[in-house]
Amino acid sequence: VQLQASGGGLVQPGGSLKLSCVASGTIFSIDRVGWYRQAPGKQRDLVAMISSSSTNYGDSVKGRFTISRDNAKNTVYLQMNSLKPEDTAVYYCCLFRDRFYWGQGTLVTVSS
Repeated sequence: VQLQASGGGLVQPGGSLKLSCVASGTIFSIDRVGWYRQAPGKQRDLVAMISSSSTNYGDSVKGRFTISRDNAKNTVYLQMNSLKPEDTAVYYCCLFRDRFYWGQGTLVTVSS
């Protein structure tokens, strides 16, 4: 499994950004896929994960971020709205099956 994330960048507070992650290899619709993030000097934290039947979000992004997936394209998306400076981090795409598979990170910077 290989994961390729894209869509990071610089955005002003209150703005929006959409991340994408394309998975290659053998991907099943039941696999859980999603995003974690890591700010400088902090641990890697859950942003959002999605399976075939459920989604779950980190407390700090509930109501602002939306995760979705397109199984036909092996792609998972993260729509981020009402961004705050504290959302600044490297965002990592991941897939969980027997273990976590990680993509490279994409940097999101929220600053005026």
